[in-house]
Amino acid sequence: MSNIHKAFENGKAFIPFITCGDPDLETTAACVRACAENGASLIELGIPFSDPTAEGPVIQGANLRALTGGVTTDRIFDLVRDLRRDVRVPMVFMTYANVVFSYGAERFISTCRDIGIDGLILPDLPFEEKGEFLPLCRQYGVDLISLVAPTSADRIAMIAREAEGFLYIVSSLGVTGTRSEITTDLASIVKVVRANTSIPCAIGFGISTPEQAAKMASYSDGAIVGSAIIKLLAQYGKDAPEHVGAYVRAMTEALG
Repeated sequence: MSNIHKAFENGKAFIPFITCGDPDLETTAACVRACAENGASLIELGIPFSDPTAEGPVIQGANLRALTGGVTTDRIFDLVRDLRRDVRVPMVFMTYANVVFSYGAERFISTCRDIGIDGLILPDLPFEEKGEFLPLCRQYGVDLISLVAPTSADRIAMIAREAEGFLYIVSSLGVTGTRSEITTDLASIVKVVRANTSIPCAIGFGISTPEQAAKMASYSDGAIVGSAIIKLLAQYGKDAPEHVGAYVRAMTEALG
C-alpha cells in the first residue's frame, strides 16, 4: 500500500506546498521541518521550472527566485536525502513533465524512490499521456498523482478510477493563487470521485484561510495550500520558517 495513505489516516489532511530553493535550500529545509512539526500530513515540494504554466504570479516568482539562486534537481534530491534523516511525513514532488524528461525519466523516478519521495504531481501532464511515466512510477513505487479540474466534467470518473496515492482536485479554473471566494461546485465533483475510487482526495488552488481550508475539507479528505505559504517566504525570507510553522499549525487546527 502507498505510503501516502498515512497522510489521511488521522482525520482531514493539511498539505502545504513549498518551492524548493526559495529563497535558498537551507530555508526550504527549515520550512519543511516546521511544517512537519506543526502537523502537516503530507508535504508537496516544488521543483522549480522556468515556465510553470499552472502557476500564478506568486509561485512563478518563487520559481524565478529559486532558479536565479542556482537550484538544480540534483541539489533538491540532496535536500530530500537530508530531510529524510528526521522527517517522517509523506513527501511528494510537484513539477513539470519537462523537468522529468530533461533529467531522464527513469533516473528521476528511481531517484525519487531511493531518497524517499512518495509521489509525483505533474500538472501539465494530460491524463491521456500519463502512460509515458506511469509504468516507471509503478516499477519504482512512486505514486503518479492525478489532478481533476472543474473542466474535467465527464472525465472525472475515468481519472478517479485510475487514481493513485491521492486525487488532487483543482478548486477553480485558472492558475494557482489565493482567492477571496471559491465558487466551484466541488461537492458534485467529489461525489463523482467517491463513486469511482476509495483513494482519498484533497482540494487545492486558491485556499489561504483556515475558514476556506475547513470548508474545502468538509467536502473532501484534505486541503492543499501553496501561494499563501510562498507569500510568507517572500515576505520573511530566511526568517520565514517560524511564520510558516505557525500558519501550518493554524490550518491543521482548523481542520480538526
